[in-house]
Amino acid sequence: MIIGVIPARFASTRLMGKPLADICGKPLIQHTFENASKSRLINKIVIAVDDKKVAQVCRNFGATVYETSKEISSGSDRIASVLRRLKKSEILVNIQGDEPFIKGEMIDQAIEPLLFDKEVQVSTLAKRIVNVNELISPDVVKVVFDYSNYALYFSRSPIPFVRDAISAEAALDKVEIYKHIGLYVFRKEALLKFTKLKQTDLEKTEKLEQLRMLENGMKIKVVTTEFDTVGVDTPEDLKRARAYYQWVQEHK
Repeated sequence: MIIGVIPARFASTRLMGKPLADICGKPLIQHTFENASKSRLINKIVIAVDDKKVAQVCRNFGATVYETSKEISSGSDRIASVLRRLKKSEILVNIQGDEPFIKGEMIDQAIEPLLFDKEVQVSTLAKRIVNVNELISPDVVKVVFDYSNYALYFSRSPIPFVRDAISAEAALDKVEIYKHIGLYVFRKEALLKFTKLKQTDLEKTEKLEQLRMLENGMKIKVVTTEFDTVGVDTPEDLKRARAYYQWVQEHK
């Protein structure tokens, strides 16, 4: 069984109460849930939360909710904490709660490698960068991968460094550079292994938990997608998300 889990933390440092932030009449977490529910491959979606108010809001719009400890720091650890209540789960999809416009097609693209290749234990998404601001922003994580589409490294810095490019614009013209979209698909055993590992040096340096997997020899399959997301981490992101939603509604 393929289970989608949306981990949601109330006390976001840059946007307090983020799951309940209003986007044109619906809380952010509801947008995420409804869009993730359009996946054709997920059998069930649950929300793992650390706040009773958020839990009740989620139940009000029909979601299955598991309450978890406020002490859990990462989404992957929050998912691992509810695994005993997901006994039939074989594949788990970590759907970021702050991605209100995630597309069902994106989720299915990330799941497919695990269905067709038993060797794949973890997968994620990447999209080509076409915008210089994304290339140079430390908030946009970049990824490089090998010829089999397994991740070599993730960084907040622009990678690869294009030595012959005279500018960031020229780098994008010369080389395909990809940003990481933080949706993960795990086989159950891989998730349990990952969350039992201690934080690693590169993870602490870049503040990227996926580096813990690479430093411990876990392979991450990277699926390239043509779809993009509108993540919400700051009040400015929230304004952009509201404007994007209104634009979509007006152009249906």
